[in-house]
Amino acid sequence: MVDQTSQYTGLEDPAVDGQDGEHKGFSIEDVASGELVECPDEREGAWIDWRTLWMYTGPGWLMSLAYLDPGNLEADLQQGAYTGYKIIWVLFWCTCVGLFLQLLAARLGVVTGKNLAQMCVDPKHGYSKPVAMALWVCTELAIIGSDIQEVVGSAIAFKLLFGLPLWAGALLTGCDTFTFLGLHYFGVRKLEAFIAVLIGTMCICFWVTFVMSKPDIGTLIEGTVLPTAEGYMGNQAVGTLGAVIMPHNIFLHSALVLSRKIDRPSPPTARSSSKMAEANKYNAIESSMTLLFSFFINLAVVGCFAATFFKHSCATDPDGPYAWVKQADGSGVCKEIGLADTSEAFEHSLGSAAKYIWGFGLLAAGQASTMTGTFAGQYVMEGFLDLKIAMWKRLAITRSIALVPAILVAIATQNRKSTSDDVDQWLNILQSVQLPFALLPVLHFTSSEAVMGKFKNGPITQVFGWVFGLTVIVVNVYILVSFFADPDSDSPNEAWFFALAGMFGIGYAIFVLAVVQSDLRTLWAWATGRSVAEPRDGEQAFISKS
Repeated sequence: MVDQTSQYTGLEDPAVDGQDGEHKGFSIEDVASGELVECPDEREGAWIDWRTLWMYTGPGWLMSLAYLDPGNLEADLQQGAYTGYKIIWVLFWCTCVGLFLQLLAARLGVVTGKNLAQMCVDPKHGYSKPVAMALWVCTELAIIGSDIQEVVGSAIAFKLLFGLPLWAGALLTGCDTFTFLGLHYFGVRKLEAFIAVLIGTMCICFWVTFVMSKPDIGTLIEGTVLPTAEGYMGNQAVGTLGAVIMPHNIFLHSALVLSRKIDRPSPPTARSSSKMAEANKYNAIESSMTLLFSFFINLAVVGCFAATFFKHSCATDPDGPYAWVKQADGSGVCKEIGLADTSEAFEHSLGSAAKYIWGFGLLAAGQASTMTGTFAGQYVMEGFLDLKIAMWKRLAITRSIALVPAILVAIATQNRKSTSDDVDQWLNILQSVQLPFALLPVLHFTSSEAVMGKFKNGPITQVFGWVFGLTVIVVNVYILVSFFADPDSDSPNEAWFFALAGMFGIGYAIFVLAVVQSDLRTLWAWATGRSVAEPRDGEQAFISKS
């Protein structure tokens, strides 16, 4: 998918020290541990050098946590409880598309030595300042939305396991993130090992509950490979998209790969180009492995809830969808279900042991994902704003930005479980609405020969990327219009609300056009056979058709 025929033009990168190629760019790992991870050269003749792969292993596991956070678990359980095994194929293909975007992000970081946030404000190749600042705001909103899910999810786990009120669990989660991030000072490899332990905990817990639920394996496989759906499943499908593919995770992965030391001299040498190709290869292998692993964990959650709580008559109830939930007396009732309800639901359906096993898995997911949310917040803030402040101060700022809304949500939903679940579902849809503002920039930069040289996206990659981006935008518009126009929805059926929604829609469309304007100009030049000059001094770069 990479065009290897074009001539590398070189990215004039201030983060590269001229002749020796020593990377001096932004890296939290570099700041914290004082070192970058050295990766040995691949041994000649080896298709996969396991020693080299081992040293590149780490960033992909950190990245994969965003595919396993409480927001994903909420989407998984609602998908299973409300749709059964029907739309597991949506989960699978969303994970595949997520891999596609993560590979673009990783390749951008490897080749340029900069993360996506830094590229957005790059003086030569980046966006104009108003567009870049708007992208920063959108990304921060996505991070806050994700962090609310992560912190509240951890708080629910603390309540389930230890009886803590939600606000106390949220506060404890915010504080213990500082402790876990202290592992950075012992080296990035220690932190990566700790993350692997948390992911292993999730895998064991969720697969144990999967086995206890005794799912129909044949129907599960059928739902994975055969694209079928019913009309009422739209919200669950879009919620899955927003939960699986998170905007801030694209920014995060482009920065995480910078923890590996790669020489990037300008102009590049044959050896440096070969090393970048090798890094791209092993990042792709590691990311594929970690996201396949995350898919099987998510699959276990969907399968467990489908086997235990799905009943077609409840799911298609005119006032639903609902799950079929057992009561203490053994009878069943159609009702809503979410993370906040899992304690009693598991205890009555699978026993108290299943409740605690699920709780430990949820706690591991919440604790691990809050760390990646914090990393993403730091990379994004420093990348867009070029802040040069002490790490602990930056950590306090980014943690507070997301923690305060999370605690407010925890307090507001303390005694209203359905509200907590509704907030979680709509936060997943928020992620889907925000997705184009990470997808379009990474596609823009990785398709530019001026930025990527011979590592730019090939035609097939570009076509797939733009088709997917357009599909996400169309689906978002459809879902939001359907929600606003539905007289039975929870939206205020008032003129002022429709006017506000219309203004939001117009603003959303204008901003999308502002982000893709240079790409549209390039496409128009290519279609008309014209040559587009490459601007300088803060304007975006355009590549001529020739």
